[in-house]
Amino acid sequence: MKKLVESSGVEVAFKEVDVVTTGTFGAMCSSGAIINLGHSDPPMKIQNAWINDVPICHPGAAVDLYIGATAMSETRPFEYGGGHVIEDLISGKEVELRATAYGTDCYPRTQLRTTITKDDLNQFYLINFRNCYQRYVCATNSRDETIYTYMGKLLPRFGNATFAGTGELNPLMNDPDYETIGVGTRIFLGGTQGYVIGEGTQHDPKNGYGTIMVRGDCKKMNPKFIRGAAFTKYGTTMYVGIGIPIPILNIGLARKTAIRDEEIKVPIVDYGVPVRDRPKLGFVSYKELKSGTITINGKKVKVSPLSSIKTAIEIAETLKKWIEEGLFYLTSPVERLPIDTEFKPMRQKEKTLLVRDIVQKVITCREDEEIRDVARKIIDYAVNHVVVVNERGELTGIVTSWDITRAVAEGKDKLSDIITRKVITARMEEPIEAAARRMAQYQISALPVIDHRRKVLGIITSEDVTKILGRQING
Repeated sequence: MKKLVESSGVEVAFKEVDVVTTGTFGAMCSSGAIINLGHSDPPMKIQNAWINDVPICHPGAAVDLYIGATAMSETRPFEYGGGHVIEDLISGKEVELRATAYGTDCYPRTQLRTTITKDDLNQFYLINFRNCYQRYVCATNSRDETIYTYMGKLLPRFGNATFAGTGELNPLMNDPDYETIGVGTRIFLGGTQGYVIGEGTQHDPKNGYGTIMVRGDCKKMNPKFIRGAAFTKYGTTMYVGIGIPIPILNIGLARKTAIRDEEIKVPIVDYGVPVRDRPKLGFVSYKELKSGTITINGKKVKVSPLSSIKTAIEIAETLKKWIEEGLFYLTSPVERLPIDTEFKPMRQKEKTLLVRDIVQKVITCREDEEIRDVARKIIDYAVNHVVVVNERGELTGIVTSWDITRAVAEGKDKLSDIITRKVITARMEEPIEAAARRMAQYQISALPVIDHRRKVLGIITSEDVTKILGRQING
């Protein structure tokens, strides 16, 4: 469609093209499967259940369970989870089921251990409540340490960036006003035919972040398009393959389905700041993202996809083949997705304490200062930490009273010999709780507070954090 519109114009494309197929394949955490086990003998009203040691949700009656993609194994956390259980079942593997119950007169059984396959299940349906984001952000990390997120491993000081989504291949990007996508739209889902059953949770079309809720029969799915996955030190998830056919009903849809990667912009977001509204460092197109390199604050940064573009293309081509061979029939939605909703944040009654609420004035020095002069600052200002900055006020290191004491004992004269170069930092806008966790993780007693250009703004200490959190706990 893109080449045809470019070469012959949108009117010709409208006349010649009937359907545009789309595809995406990426981590979709808000996914899972409903299963019905059938009744045991004697019967049991399951209260708690595990499959391959993964906790399974019990949302309804006696033997209905929901396998959440992000639930983690109790024996292999961060390696195996609900997404892997779903993939194993789809693959025909035998899995172990354990369950407990409190026992009732009509459901007397309290313990169960058995093995099951998908053929033993009465129903095994994928019910994903948020899939197929219209677009997603590019993630990077300004902090001095590596962080582990649902956007993957992000290296320190903008050492890399990652992105999700397939850009011009994305289903919702090709029909951004949802003219053909809604309740009842038949789709490619996990290697078989499924359906859109409504807008997904966090559906945010006003800001260009639409989502869909989908349903499909897992017994007919292909494990190639449903894959359990684990993100290092973050958790488990599931990769889901989705493709949606867009019938070209009007010239407007012909124009929309000709969208190109260079037209789709997403923000570069700093995941190094652990708050809901993370800082945006600029915008970048999917064309730039797919090139493998982007620019952040004037620095060339390598960027890698979390979604598989190759598999997304395969999904779109498979869907096209099904349609051409009469194996897949398009359906009109009985209800379109809403186009005027906006995602709202959680309502919170308590104020979140931020670093800015306790930040203290910082005592600084330059690297060329003598150790005795820094020691005098520690005494005069009654502090244990002096932050080292350059001529622009940017962080270059830190020294402590212990460093000074040891330097004197060892007869060292140069401050540069005792500076700690790898400094763990905080940001003004991050929660105190996150800063406290970082102090505990690295066993340190202070965090210089910096901005995104590493200019030093202040400092917080473990004593400051303990006092404020203590007051919060005690009311």
